[in-house]
Amino acid sequence: MATAEFSSVNTLQSNGKYAVELKNIHIYYGAFRAVNNVSLQIERQRITAFIGPSGCGKSTVLRAINRMNDLIPGSRLEGQILFHGKNIYDPDVDPVEVRRRIGMVFQKPNPFPKSIYENIMFGPRINGWRGTKQQADELVERALRGAAIWDEVKDKLHQPGTALSGGQQQRLCIARALAVQPEVILMDEPCSSLDPISTLKIEELMFELRQNYTIVIVTHNMQQAARVSDYTAFFLMNESRAGELIEYGPTTQIFQNPQDERTENYISGRFG
Repeated sequence: MATAEFSSVNTLQSNGKYAVELKNIHIYYGAFRAVNNVSLQIERQRITAFIGPSGCGKSTVLRAINRMNDLIPGSRLEGQILFHGKNIYDPDVDPVEVRRRIGMVFQKPNPFPKSIYENIMFGPRINGWRGTKQQADELVERALRGAAIWDEVKDKLHQPGTALSGGQQQRLCIARALAVQPEVILMDEPCSSLDPISTLKIEELMFELRQNYTIVIVTHNMQQAARVSDYTAFFLMNESRAGELIEYGPTTQIFQNPQDERTENYISGRFG
């Protein structure tokens, strides 16, 4: 399948305010509509949080942004998700290229059963990377520094990534995502299995990454959403059990002055 041409990273700032735009998307698993008519615009170099009770579609929407739902049999999407003005669901778009440009970090740390070094080099190599040993060493160091874990692992690069602590494994997975030079990083409950100290490190890392990347995070932890995000989207299940976007705006507004009573009820703990 031919790979669609996206604008180069060097022209990123000239492509407008938004990194990704969702336009009237409906997501189905077979005949079941899991997400109903979601539209939102995700700003560049900002952190956007998706919140809402379990089963409200927030992770399904997140995975749609880099076509991870394609891997689920029977899933399909109606509507458009625009990246650099191109609908990533157009027939000429290679989903592998989408996932390179829009990376993903999952709920549970999932380092490959390889060395720390090979975890980082895996993505570049399957994407056709060719370079010298010195260039590979520099790429590995750059990615690990980008994920704020270089100083902790620089003397054990050839040890298994699975031997690291849970928090370190998650930062290794973030480094692995950074190695292929994405523009957007999706994080699906990245701290749910971590202790408070590791969670704080991941949150601090998000602030650092925001300088160069657009981040979208799904979290059940409303305090985390309030701490780390610039924008918040609140999802809720409707009477047909489809997820809907109820309210979207600056995080301070969503948490301090929500416009929808359902948002206020959720934020205040009256349901969900």
